[in-house]
Amino acid sequence: MLKQVKQMGIGLCLASFAMLAVAATEIKDSDIPTLNPDEGRIGEIRRVVDETEFKVCADPDNMPYSNVKQEGFEDKIAEVLAKDLGKKLSFAYAYNRQGFLRNTINAMRCDVIIGTTSDFDALRTSNPYYRSGHVFVWRKDSNYNITDWDSPDLRKGIIGIVDKSPAAIPLNDHNLMGNAKPYRLQRDLNLPPSFLIDDLAKGDIDVAILWGPLAGYYVKQSKVPLEMKLIPEYNKVNIKGKEYWNISVAVRKKDKERMKMINEALARNKDKIDQILAEYGIPTVPVVDGDNVFKKD
Repeated sequence: MLKQVKQMGIGLCLASFAMLAVAATEIKDSDIPTLNPDEGRIGEIRRVVDETEFKVCADPDNMPYSNVKQEGFEDKIAEVLAKDLGKKLSFAYAYNRQGFLRNTINAMRCDVIIGTTSDFDALRTSNPYYRSGHVFVWRKDSNYNITDWDSPDLRKGIIGIVDKSPAAIPLNDHNLMGNAKPYRLQRDLNLPPSFLIDDLAKGDIDVAILWGPLAGYYVKQSKVPLEMKLIPEYNKVNIKGKEYWNISVAVRKKDKERMKMINEALARNKDKIDQILAEYGIPTVPVVDGDNVFKKD
């Protein structure tokens, strides 16, 4: 799940922050409601926005965020917002690869992205509806106790970490790179999004470090008991090692009125959204005012 630091935006949540958006189960392209490949291209047919729709741009196989069966937590949040606004919920699906924005929201094929960082300046973003960070995860039977980068248990085994993710900065600063097993940042459709947690459960690694929403969901599902701890913020030491992000809904820059309605719906449904996040095991902390720019207009 994916850009670094301020540019992390779509890289954080649309690609689900490092190694996210990969196939959880084998699905055929024919199983996915596909988009007209010519729709939105210059000189070709272009969708006219239907204001009775709440049309979401989503990945068809990117749990816990979204899938074609609408089982993800972002799917559920989209349902809440659409119902509140009295609009018909629909989705435009595309794998979150390079060109995702160009081929979806910017091509007018859909109008709303449910999760991106609040400071992502390529789109108009809502007031944040949750905030999360990177986490340490380990097997409960290891009896580790990891609270920060100085915890001795971090030096006892192999640390699985997404290559070039923000957490790699403090890992390197604390001379722990020698313990690291890197996992690729770019998505691999041949692997499930849980593969880092799967490796932890199997014992191939001893500690996993990854983005909280992804970890929380699969920790909750794991048959092997796991422990999870949010990583302390590191941005005051090195901004490139920033671990926490406010998360928002996004629309096109020009869609000021649409964003106004979404902000109002987010405020009215805060309790419902918080409940959805909790049900999916998403670790959250209070939104930080000033950490990202709040979009009030």
